[in-house]
Order: sequence, then structure tokens, then C-alpha cells
Amino acid sequence: MIDFREEKNFKNYSNGDVIFKQGDEGDFMYAVVTGEVEMRVGEKFVTSVRENEFFGEMAVLDSQPRSATAHAMGATTLAVISKERFIEMLKEDHDFALQIIRVLINRLRAETKMKEFW
Repeated sequence: MIDFREEKNFKNYSNGDVIFKQGDEGDFMYAVVTGEVEMRVGEKFVTSVRENEFFGEMAVLDSQPRSATAHAMGATTLAVISKERFIEMLKEDHDFALQIIRVLINRLRAETKMKEFW
């Protein structure tokens, strides 16, 4: 498992700060070192991302615009991970690669359930 506290690039956010907006280009993914991040599509709450969890990987993987807006919930420190570093992490840690796959599958399942609901 990757220990995001050992990454080299960090950024601090205050409560309510926008980390990125839906539609922005995505050159980086993020991992929560401390604090919490809320993800929204439009005004609709999607999920919270907590310590040692990551977000923003979809835009890095497919080079498409961000699918949601990310807001810091309280004082938050994020590891900022470039596309190159992300690919390196996937290659060197197979458990991390499996974790990414599981997260993507869970998000796909959740979206499918929401569409069935509507």
C-alpha cells in the first residue's frame, strides 16, 4: 500500500476551498493526508474522501475533464500526484493498482444504481 505521507508534493486547503471544478482539466490526482474532501456534481453531493483515500484519478487516466467539483471540508492537506508519478505508483505497487481498480468499480456500480433509481 502506498503511504501518501511519503510523497514529495503537498498542498494545504482551508474549509470550503475549491481544489478543482467540474470541467477542469486534470493533470494531477490527489490523496488526502489530513482532513476531508467533499465531491459534488453540480449541487449534488456525491461522496466524501477521507485520510489515505484518493480522488481525481479518472481525469488523469483518461485525459478527460473533471467529472466533479472537489471542496476541502475543514483544514486539509493533500498529496498532489502527477500523471507520471501515478503511472510509476501503479507499476511499482500491484496492490495499489488493484485498489485503484476497486475504487473505479465501486464508483461505476454506485453510478449505475443511481441511474436505476432515477
